[in-house]
Amino acid sequence: MNRRPQGARTARPLLVVVTGLPGTGKSTVAEAIADQLQASVLAHDWAMSGLRPFPEVQAALDDMEPSGHRAVGWSILNALARAQLREWRSVVLDGVARSPEIEDCRESARSEAARLVVVATQCSDPAVHRSRIEVRRRRIPNWYELDWNHVERSLATWDQPAGTDLYLDTASSWEDNLARLHTLFA
Repeated sequence: MNRRPQGARTARPLLVVVTGLPGTGKSTVAEAIADQLQASVLAHDWAMSGLRPFPEVQAALDDMEPSGHRAVGWSILNALARAQLREWRSVVLDGVARSPEIEDCRESARSEAARLVVVATQCSDPAVHRSRIEVRRRRIPNWYELDWNHVERSLATWDQPAGTDLYLDTASSWEDNLARLHTLFA
């Protein structure tokens, strides 16, 4: 049960999910939201990077049907988010969330008396999108960088999740997108 700590704000905490394909600016948007809300960002790739040094765990994830990497990662993020929400702290989740992951987040928010906000990023300019993938170096320990072929395969099967509160086209100016974010969380 959610217990608001003594002296906590009266407004409900927020669970913000920032989703979209790799290279569409999710992490940049998640950090901007976290700065505005004075919240923490929990990112799927960072959470899963902690499991990569364990070959037995990787093998178990690979053997799951479908692959357990996405499901396990989002389960970890949801558990960590619930711990923050329970302490009446807002939290931002950063990762490629599809409709099932959004529904799990919706249930977490409901269970912890939080408000869920879903922000989806996309990059409508394929050349810009590709250049972002080709030059990015996130330096996440024990993690890897995707190549454009992986992103193209994802593009072919990607559907924006239902129930999104704000769509941001990161091919647009950062200032315009930042203004839209500010309005959403003002």
